Amino acid sequence: MTYQVEPLANSYAELGEGPHWDAETQNLYYVDITAGKLLRYSYKDDKVYEAKIEGEDLASFIIPVAGSSDTFAVGAGRRVIIVKWDGISTTAQVEKTLFEVQKNDKRFEGNRFNDGKCDPKGRLFAGTMRYVGDEFEHRWGELYKYEEGGNVELVKTDVGISNGLAWNEKTNKFYYIDTTDFEVKEYDYDMETGKPANPKVVFNLRRDSPKNHLLPDGMTIDSDGNIYVATFNGHTIYKVNPVTGKILMEIKLPCKQITSAAFGGPNLDILYVTTSARGNEPKPAGTTYKVTGLKAKGLPMTKIQI
Repeated sequence: MTYQVEPLANSYAELGEGPHWDAETQNLYYVDITAGKLLRYSYKDDKVYEAKIEGEDLASFIIPVAGSSDTFAVGAGRRVIIVKWDGISTTAQVEKTLFEVQKNDKRFEGNRFNDGKCDPKGRLFAGTMRYVGDEFEHRWGELYKYEEGGNVELVKTDVGISNGLAWNEKTNKFYYIDTTDFEVKEYDYDMETGKPANPKVVFNLRRDSPKNHLLPDGMTIDSDGNIYVATFNGHTIYKVNPVTGKILMEIKLPCKQITSAAFGGPNLDILYVTTSARGNEPKPAGTTYKVTGLKAKGLPMTKIQI
């Protein structure tokens, strides 16, 4: 199968992450984590806009708030904040803190939120990781769930780097990546209560020795239930059938640190891919790409209900 990989112009982010396709406005939102920046790729304009969040050093994910065109939930340190941005201005303003986790414990002071995404009902799932020190040694991250009205629940402890999230509403499954486990886990998922249970490994990225293990990062899912797993050290997104564990396709990118992916475009058949240039990775690292010709369609992403 042939597919095409093209860069989006002026789409650079040193640590690009958290792509969210807003089908309503035909915009791809994503972040540059360590710059505290929000980015918007307009499909209509074929142009990227970016804004620095005033007073914030970190921005780990961006999710539009349901019922609003200029309000977003953003991961910032161990807080999730509500940010106002018109999508054009070069600055964005913090309206309020929605919630904060891992407070009043010195152990967690070096932690920050990493990936976050909403389930099909608009509940936010977001997890933390060690930002200072060794995430593989200190598994002090946790996965949290926020529900409309303000209820925050701890979903999982003993997390190294909380990362990719995806749901299949047809099969009532939830997929989750902790990068430091080198695998993707599938959970039975109760759509009514938002509770995952019975984890099992559906894709293993370990290799013959620890130094060769692939690092799974962000993830998305298509309408056939196949998952797309970005690898932070592998130049590749793996399309995987989670029922069989079989790799159906390897999507190769021109840089090493592939952070995440999201389907978008008018027909949800363009795969947008974020990358990273951490550790002085050479160009074109940090570029955001579009992949076409995959003959697959994504599922609509959900906005947060606050």
